[in-house]
Amino acid sequence: MNAKTLTRTLPVGITAVALVAGLGACSSTSSTKTATGGQAASSSTAAASQTTAAGSPQASAQSAAPSSQDSGSLPTVTLMVGGIDKQIYLPYQLAQGLGYYQKYGVNVKLSTEQNGGVGAEDAVASGQVNMAGAWYVHAIDFQAHGKDVVDVVQLSAAPGEREMCATGSNVKSAADWKGKAVGVTDLGSGTDDLTLYMGSKAGLTSKDFTRVGVGAGSTFIAALQHHKIVCGMTSQPTVAEVEKMGLGYSAIDLASGAGAKQALGGTYPSACVLAQASWVASHKDTVQKVVDALVATMHYISTHSAADIAAHLPPQFVANGTVTKDQYIQALDQDKGQFLPDGMMPADGPATVLAIQHAAKLDTGALDLNKTYTNDFAIAANKLEGYTS
Repeated sequence: MNAKTLTRTLPVGITAVALVAGLGACSSTSSTKTATGGQAASSSTAAASQTTAAGSPQASAQSAAPSSQDSGSLPTVTLMVGGIDKQIYLPYQLAQGLGYYQKYGVNVKLSTEQNGGVGAEDAVASGQVNMAGAWYVHAIDFQAHGKDVVDVVQLSAAPGEREMCATGSNVKSAADWKGKAVGVTDLGSGTDDLTLYMGSKAGLTSKDFTRVGVGAGSTFIAALQHHKIVCGMTSQPTVAEVEKMGLGYSAIDLASGAGAKQALGGTYPSACVLAQASWVASHKDTVQKVVDALVATMHYISTHSAADIAAHLPPQFVANGTVTKDQYIQALDQDKGQFLPDGMMPADGPATVLAIQHAAKLDTGALDLNKTYTNDFAIAANKLEGYTS
């Protein structure tokens, strides 16, 4: 997620309850997006988009019979993901590995945003790609600034992040951040907003601690290792790497629905599929096929083990120089509860996200939350699968 330009300060003592109570009269956004220029994501990422967990015995058995059409005759959709190898974003690639896109009649070309390049959410807003695998908060952000971007299927009910703090730091909550440097993905990113909000709930303003953009993966680990930050927000598999190296521990859990509710005061929907509302309106059949595939994937996640899921992901996603496949599976088993089984937006989710944006002073204007997402495609997909939502 790209950095935003607003400078934000937080009032002391804001609570989620007070903010949510006042939502009817308030609106908020992150700063205005500029979706022009920037490095494009790796094209179609052939290794990521076409890899189907070679050698996995479940690949054909667990997937229903694929479409009789070959991929060349199917409608094509380009979908950029905000970090395709992150566990929080695994459903997009898992659907590919299971063969579900083709099964439901669509050729999805996946790509991933690059460090220093255009973010997935900006790519969809500018028309560089048809869809984006990103956080729901961007739909609020865009709509508050006049860009009609909508969430068409919700994949998770928690940020999927953990606040990792340096071994020996004795940090137990956001209240302990006072006077310390705290890592976020980028200044102005979703992790930055969450960090600011948790600080405000603990009675801190943005002047009480320093936020440092440290990215994810190796750059996050280096910042912790070289004492540039005392704590930082990151996701799997970086969490597992930090724990394996003995560099830090999980002080705040935002990786499960229960953890997010405890830390944030409500359900926080994050990973979803974003698209321009005009494109959705003119491609309803194609959108439905993508959502059908992803809802089927969400049911798969809810009914299968972490090991089964990992078997359908590209090998380089689940094992690399710092994390073994067993560690990846253990981490996924720990945080799998973030994923929704049905692709439906949780009833309290939009209000919680808006409350956090409002607390972060990410500014205002008339905003109809009901226009930032739709459950219509997910409802139809669940009916197709024989489930009722």
